Amino acid sequence: MRLQFLLGEIWTGLRRNLSIAVSVLLVTTVSLYLLGLGLLAQREVDTLKGYWYDRIQVSIFLCSQDSGEPNCAGKAVTDQQRTALKEQLEQMKPLVENVYYESEQQAYDRFQDQFRNSPLASNIRVGDIPQSYRVQLSDPTKYDVVVSAFEGAPGVGRVQDQQKTLDKLFKVMNGITIASLGLAFIMLVCAVLLMVTTIRQAAFTRRRETGIMKLVGASNLTIRLPFVMEIVLATLAGVAASVGLLWATMHFLVVPYVAKSLPDVALVGVSDVWVIAPYLAVLMLGIAVVTSWATLWRYLRV
Repeated sequence: MRLQFLLGEIWTGLRRNLSIAVSVLLVTTVSLYLLGLGLLAQREVDTLKGYWYDRIQVSIFLCSQDSGEPNCAGKAVTDQQRTALKEQLEQMKPLVENVYYESEQQAYDRFQDQFRNSPLASNIRVGDIPQSYRVQLSDPTKYDVVVSAFEGAPGVGRVQDQQKTLDKLFKVMNGITIASLGLAFIMLVCAVLLMVTTIRQAAFTRRRETGIMKLVGASNLTIRLPFVMEIVLATLAGVAASVGLLWATMHFLVVPYVAKSLPDVALVGVSDVWVIAPYLAVLMLGIAVVTSWATLWRYLRV
């Protein structure tokens, strides 16, 4: 009987305030969609950093068989040359802080993991990415010291520094993330205000029923729970719609179009949407419950 009564009250409340419930749904959808885009943008930055920041200081790419680098002359680096390069790097401490060796197989595995959502991943084979020494410097401004020491050295194909280029890219992407999160925050504030308005109107239109329920001995929880559930249901519908939009954005836009246009860029994909979806749901449900209960405590004195 209590469950039947609760469902009946929820249905009555939603029917009476359908337009405002739909408004809560739409505002929730838009705010969580923007928030989701911001989180996905930040995951994209983290994905790129995870791949590039290990080698952002200096990458010393070694010669491979049939390499097109002029210094390689089509010959692969020998074990003696590779050992000599490592010893030379060790002698450059403390300028050289850390040295990581990456084999061709390790480079291939890392590429496949980071570029899993790019069509370029299927075109790369083991050996296409040469083995390398990835060098972290204690002072990145002294990059020229490493370049002059290793560029043209036996067994070295090329020396590359990507810090300046990547820093500009990450600044742009961080700006996009901040803008998305800012808009999402504004929309979340709008959602909270709309929830408050919905609860106030529902409490006012059902003040007679509320008074009768109190007279017959209904508890505060029994009286207030239908109001809270109305907001929770509208919020859940908004969460589902926003996750659906994020999935559609990744599945129909990013993967088939952006990934093809930027095949050499590691991109987030549909799997990342499912990673952030629970956080979006918990956040919005928490906001809905807290806002509803606080509003009822203020405007529904029972």
